[in-house]
Amino acid sequence: MSATVSNGTRGDDTPMALTGERTVPGLVEENYWFRRHEVVYRRLLEHCRDRDVLEAGCGEGYGADLIADVASSVIGLDYDESAVAHVRARYPRVDIRQGNLANLPLPDGSVDVVVNFQVIEHLWDQGQFVSECARVLRPAGVLLMSTPNRITFSPGRDTPVNPFHTRELNAAEMTELLESAGFVLDGVYGVFHGTRLGEMDARHGGSIIDAQIARALADAPWSAELLADVEAVTIDDFDLTSAAERNIDDSLDLVAIAVRA
Repeated sequence: MSATVSNGTRGDDTPMALTGERTVPGLVEENYWFRRHEVVYRRLLEHCRDRDVLEAGCGEGYGADLIADVASSVIGLDYDESAVAHVRARYPRVDIRQGNLANLPLPDGSVDVVVNFQVIEHLWDQGQFVSECARVLRPAGVLLMSTPNRITFSPGRDTPVNPFHTRELNAAEMTELLESAGFVLDGVYGVFHGTRLGEMDARHGGSIIDAQIARALADAPWSAELLADVEAVTIDDFDLTSAAERNIDDSLDLVAIAVRA
């Protein structure tokens, strides 16, 4: 069964609120961020094949539904009741549940994989959450995590740029967080702009990201050129590269594959 691609609306066609806290697919202005998130789901999807998977912090639900293409079962968990209602209405393959990520409502050793993409930076007690992931994973279970790289996402700042983020991490901090909970790192990767996005950066003053943020902060209209470029972005415009191949501190997002010891 093929994955459902949402247009960002509920079963009753009511749009989800675009607050900046979650990524909503199917919106032209949001396409860059959606594709930047989607590439990690796509590239790590095989880790979920024929396994019982929990997506902790599933948001709109498009990722959990994509995982359902290959997994034996998918549980989606989110704290926000409106997100839970949306996933329940739109993605019937996902066993959606409402709950706090600091106290996962699952028994010990109940899943093979925990997926946590672009969520850890929103949590107040990150260590408690990672410990909970280790608890619900079966022996040799896998935690797949992604998060914005603090060095490039909020450069030179003590507090995150995004008001919904509580604490952002660099690669060393993410590694320490995972290892302190008993995980063994199987791989650390970075998300980078590929060649075509590099060309878009050059067209928009050096950064297509900054060009989008500037419009959002100023509540200004998008230029036709910027809107066309953002709409054209695909997952193939991003590179997912290992720390051995490229300086991970230069990455846009950090990606970790961690195994429960």
